[in-house]
Amino acid sequence: MTERIHSEPTATGSGNASPVLQVEDLSVSFSGRSGKNLALKGVSFTINKGEIVAVVGESGSGKSVTSLAVMGLLASSATIERGAIHFSPRSGVKHPLLTMSTEERRKLRGRDMAMIFQEPMTSLNPVLRVGDQLTEALRDHQLCDSKTANAKARELLRKVRIADIDRVMKSHPHSLSGGMRQRVMIAQALACDPQLLIADEPTTALDVTVQARILQILRDLQQQSDMAVLFITHDMGVVAEIADRVVVMYRGEVVEQGRVEQIFAAPEHPYTRALLAAVPRLGDMKASRWPQRFPLLGEEQDEEAGVQITARYEQKPLLDVRGLKVYYPIRSGMFSALTHRVHAVEQIDFCVWPGETLAIVGESGCGKSTTGRALLRLVSSESESIHFRGEEISMLKEPAFHALRREIQMVFQDPYASLNPRLTVGFTIAEPLLLHGLVKSLEEATPQVQSLLKSVGLLPEHARRYPHEFSGGQRQRIAIARAMALQPQVIIADEAVSALDVSIQAQVVNLMMDLQKETGVAWIFISHDMAVVERIANRVAVMYLGQIVEIGPRHAVFSNPQHPYTRRLLASVPVADPGRRTVRELDDGEISSPLRKAGEEVEKLRYRQVDLHHWVAEGDMHR
Repeated sequence: MTERIHSEPTATGSGNASPVLQVEDLSVSFSGRSGKNLALKGVSFTINKGEIVAVVGESGSGKSVTSLAVMGLLASSATIERGAIHFSPRSGVKHPLLTMSTEERRKLRGRDMAMIFQEPMTSLNPVLRVGDQLTEALRDHQLCDSKTANAKARELLRKVRIADIDRVMKSHPHSLSGGMRQRVMIAQALACDPQLLIADEPTTALDVTVQARILQILRDLQQQSDMAVLFITHDMGVVAEIADRVVVMYRGEVVEQGRVEQIFAAPEHPYTRALLAAVPRLGDMKASRWPQRFPLLGEEQDEEAGVQITARYEQKPLLDVRGLKVYYPIRSGMFSALTHRVHAVEQIDFCVWPGETLAIVGESGCGKSTTGRALLRLVSSESESIHFRGEEISMLKEPAFHALRREIQMVFQDPYASLNPRLTVGFTIAEPLLLHGLVKSLEEATPQVQSLLKSVGLLPEHARRYPHEFSGGQRQRIAIARAMALQPQVIIADEAVSALDVSIQAQVVNLMMDLQKETGVAWIFISHDMAVVERIANRVAVMYLGQIVEIGPRHAVFSNPQHPYTRRLLASVPVADPGRRTVRELDDGEISSPLRKAGEEVEKLRYRQVDLHHWVAEGDMHR
């Protein structure tokens, strides 16, 4: 049994200590081929009126199972082994949720309790317009006519700071950005003024600036309505920004709970300490000009040993890109005439030196991932020139470029999607060696495969397993081992750690740094997580609407950001310190579209030198 550490819960917000939700000794199991698996083990906590309680923990800790049990949305394979859940939406009313009928609970959902899910595209109806989905909830629970429901729907969109209400009301979910869809989900959840709002990882899949807006909206709406909020997340920075109290879960148990200030200042349970130790904190690297490994709990490392001085700036650039462009054609009409083009990447220049890490940062749609894919010809592109080790490669034909792929490899965001589920891990890692003729058989590749597995912290016997038998962090290690198999000079890591839990993320980033120190490989690290970038990067290129608006040494860009967009990115990063919680004035607009009429050209940006190697685009690029 895991040791549990508790402190007395205290209400904040309205100052009213009346409990809205009481979870008592809740245990839930799931039936499977191997028998029963206990997902929750005696979980207990309380949420008071006007209070935000964050439930935190890594994947598999039981956070989402807890929220689904409260909402009555558990899968048919789930069994409530024991425990009770009491819901008190109003004074004098106490609903024993686990003993209520399905119909009684359905009436509570939406009206008195509501839920926001992580991915709105799977929660919103793709064939209904946004306006219809909002009015449907209002008519169902509040029994109002269409005219009244329509007026209330418009007011809800106004509350979540959507400016172009007419357009959004008529839009289908797929035509909105991720941030806009999440706002619609919040509006739908708040339609009937619920007393309890459950938010299950509502900002995990969002860019940092969009995340900041959503958190601000949730906090403002919660304070206005004095509702209770159960906020589920694995991001401790978000917890520090929004929570009043914290419940820490580990392997289905509550191991510690208390006020957010207490948990962050003096965590008592080893797992809580490990979670907080792995959190990347923006500003931790102010005193260091070089990348530095994450300090991990239980890992002894003096400060100097963690510093990574691997970049070889005295040598010539390994990769020199000039005028890279990626346009996607939009055709319409009977004859599929070219009418518009999406300018995904717009005439960008950058270099990568041996042993360095260049981070390319920006929001979704800025062109950073397309840039990485264009370098490997995974998308069609144009360029003035691309030199690799001094050789012009942009005009190489496919056979010659195939050989070049030995030198430039890629690690994708989702290893489960990029690893073949039908192949063993050993064959997956050996495949590049076989394709490039470096070995003649799998048996010949076995020693190298075993060595690569060891280098990424896995065991040689793991070679016989399949991808589904590993955790997300282990699968990403396998993807890195495969990328390292050909001993490349450059590896492009496209959001390679953004989907990982915080402690696993820290381990993978440290692994990338260790491999760089051992082999001298250069990383192009594509990310929207500025706190992780601060740890790993030598230099940073900030992209906006397909163009690099600022580029320079990491310490220069982070300590002296010149472009308005860079400043906005940095200002939006959650600070993992409840004492530094601030109310931000945020731009609510959507990112401008890179869609242009066919034949319309965009003038190449002019740059101003700020300092040695630090450049910024001249003129503002407003949304």
